[in-house]
Amino acid sequence: MTALQEVAPREREGVRREALYFAVRNGKLVTGFAIVFALLLLGLVGPLFVDASPNEYGPQPMSPPGGEHWLGTTTFGQDIFAQFVHGLRSTFVVGVIGGGIAAVIGMIVGFVAGYLGGIVDEILNMLTNIILVIPTLAVLLVINAYLGIRSVLVQGVFIGLTQWPWAARAIRAQTFSLRTREFVDLARMSGSGTGRIIAREIAPNMSSYLFMTFILLFGGSVLIASSLDFIGLGPTEGVSLGLMLQNANQWSALQLGMWWWFVPPGAAITAIVGALYVANVGLDEVFNPKLRET
Repeated sequence: MTALQEVAPREREGVRREALYFAVRNGKLVTGFAIVFALLLLGLVGPLFVDASPNEYGPQPMSPPGGEHWLGTTTFGQDIFAQFVHGLRSTFVVGVIGGGIAAVIGMIVGFVAGYLGGIVDEILNMLTNIILVIPTLAVLLVINAYLGIRSVLVQGVFIGLTQWPWAARAIRAQTFSLRTREFVDLARMSGSGTGRIIAREIAPNMSSYLFMTFILLFGGSVLIASSLDFIGLGPTEGVSLGLMLQNANQWSALQLGMWWWFVPPGAAITAIVGALYVANVGLDEVFNPKLRET
């Protein structure tokens, strides 16, 4: 039995090597992750090279991009490049927190419901369906409207707590198909508990699917946060890309011809979410042999 149980890990190692081989040769995957990594690096390193505070008023309002202000200034003289790099950092933080929390909850609910089945599955499936039918954006609007102090952390937590159901249902379906496989039966016969079987046998065989799920949840968190920011329910302190768009709209940047105020944050949000979805398509091609380009 021990020899048979060692087959699955060896097969998984071979699959990983094969996936890595095709991953570095997939243009969609490489391009998508390169764009995300470049913007992430700018968000992490950029603030270190900016002297001005992102919300500090300056003596040169409405200045176009130039040597002193790389992306120009707002109607209040605030440096847009400073806001942009700090906003990138906040956007990635929301994506990681919201996507991470949603992924963890979705995995726990999906694995437990899919593996145990029965009454446990019915209860968790009912809970998932209840959350699914609740209008998520409306709930977030109400919560954010009544919060006295809103922060990037709080925003990410609430987003994560509301967007996990679809991930749970998808993981539950995958777990249903894996729980009857031979390697799971062998682990069960050897006396392994439910948690060990899920962590050691089922989850590793779904690692690629789980990673793709997190990418989608990450992109969804960025979009939801940007939407809340744009309608004025973003963080009350700090700056984000969505808040930059909201301020640009509020102070008529488009009518004043100040394209440098709203184009950078809008382009960055589009680039992050678009690159993540392109990378996700590339991952699907890498992990699905039928979709691989020869």
